[in-house]
Amino acid sequence: MANKRETHCNNQVDTFAEALETARQMQQNWLTYGVDFVNFYVEDVDGDWLETWGHDEILGNSRLDTIKEFLVSNDTVAIRVRQHLGERSLFDFAVNLDESWRTSETNDRLSAAIDLLASEENSVDTDSIGFLDLANSLVVKLAEIL
Repeated sequence: MANKRETHCNNQVDTFAEALETARQMQQNWLTYGVDFVNFYVEDVDGDWLETWGHDEILGNSRLDTIKEFLVSNDTVAIRVRQHLGERSLFDFAVNLDESWRTSETNDRLSAAIDLLASEENSVDTDSIGFLDLANSLVVKLAEIL
């Protein structure tokens, strides 16, 4: 039993020693080469990776595509949502809706839809029957298509 524990401890020490040596080497490269040290550690440093950071999450998302298709469709709920949103960005609304659908629990989705539909620019009575009906209809429709 003691031998197994000692071996496990040695493996952790070896792993830590390797990580420490890598960090020291990186620091030495930074001191030697300045900012250009990133060329040793990052592929395609001069590419557009910073500008396109996170695009793959948005562009390859089939749920977001489904939500966008729904929001521009002739469905009565989608038409009501577009009318309610007015000048607000439909794409931003779709992205936020996808995010809330992914992170919210099933029973919290209605309150997330209410929050997303409520606009900060104009005052909306979130307790009105029409507004709550729209939010509920949106959640029900999304549950059907997703």
